[in-house]
Amino acid sequence: MEQAIETIRREVARSRERIIKFMREICAIPSMESQIREVAERIGSEMSDLGVDEVFYDSMGNILGRVGTGPKKLLFDSHIDTVGIGDPASWQWDPFKGKVENGVLYARGACDEKNSTPGMVYALPLLRQLGLTDEFTAYYFGNIEEWCDGIAPHSLVETDKIRPDFVVIGEPTKMKVYRGHRGRLEIMGHTRGKSCHAASPHLGDNAIYKMMRFVDSVEKMGPSIPAHEFLGQGTAVVSGISCHSPSINAVPDRCTVTIDRRVTAGETRESVMAQLRALPGAEHVELEEMFYDTPAYNGFVFKVDKWFPAWVLEEDHPLVAAGQRARQALWNLTDAPGRWNFSTNGIYWMGKAGIPSIGFGPGDEVHAHTVEDQVILDDVVRATEFYALLPVLLSAKA
Repeated sequence: MEQAIETIRREVARSRERIIKFMREICAIPSMESQIREVAERIGSEMSDLGVDEVFYDSMGNILGRVGTGPKKLLFDSHIDTVGIGDPASWQWDPFKGKVENGVLYARGACDEKNSTPGMVYALPLLRQLGLTDEFTAYYFGNIEEWCDGIAPHSLVETDKIRPDFVVIGEPTKMKVYRGHRGRLEIMGHTRGKSCHAASPHLGDNAIYKMMRFVDSVEKMGPSIPAHEFLGQGTAVVSGISCHSPSINAVPDRCTVTIDRRVTAGETRESVMAQLRALPGAEHVELEEMFYDTPAYNGFVFKVDKWFPAWVLEEDHPLVAAGQRARQALWNLTDAPGRWNFSTNGIYWMGKAGIPSIGFGPGDEVHAHTVEDQVILDDVVRATEFYALLPVLLSAKA
């Protein structure tokens, strides 16, 4: 292993400026609302320049690179779409050009989640130098995630028939190993009333008023939501509300809410729906699980329901153990594995498919989706070392 670490450190140090330049260039390419074509092309070009064995797109238009032909399949997962920028006036710098200050890159996607792409991409050719390509087939998977967690890996496995044995998710972990997170169920609720002139509201049935008691119940349900010793407690939030009315001078006859219900380990979609249907005011509300069928940028459609299971990988699992050993060997770090507060593609990899997965990436999730989107550039470079060493520790020769 010492020889492997020496090789990895030498090659990463040699590539440092290229890695940083690549990171800045992919952040400079807007990839909002799942429009990843241009950034995928740039990433594919970098992988071709590095001489990976194969660069290709899956059916959804996600970009992949491959090295090796071994029986063990290891996949590095990094979503390359981002949320929008919101109000441009709220940014103190160009969100795409970004800025570097005290070694920190500030740009849209710097934290969530273009942070891990350079390290994953540059780690691939190192596997060949480390003599692992007969034992491993390793993939980089740059994908669409922001609008529907897990849809890209779900399609990759079912449509393109690529099913890895191990997955490393590059969402920000502060350079720690993460081994799980809560999931969620996205739900829509409807009330129906009767419209009439607003001057005579007693002649109608206000759909908003019928919804209000239920909304209040959702807000107050926190203490009754199950908790898990590692993942923590689930939550429930009314995340949107709208109504239909003939005019502003009429009683609305329909009201709709969306609910983000974060679930913890042990909860099911059935138990979540049963709990909501038992709330005060729910007798007036039609509840339904939400569904996703929006086409990808290339027109491909993969239909999924918006149930995203919680997941936890055991702390003594070989993949977690290898991640911990890599951190200790590289940087003498021994703190315990953690978890995300938000959700990732792990809801499919581990939550639905049962494929062992860990998280490791530079950045801190508190900066995700904010105008302070940022990452430490030294960590972007150092992450390459982790991604390259991990398969050494998963090797039968380790």
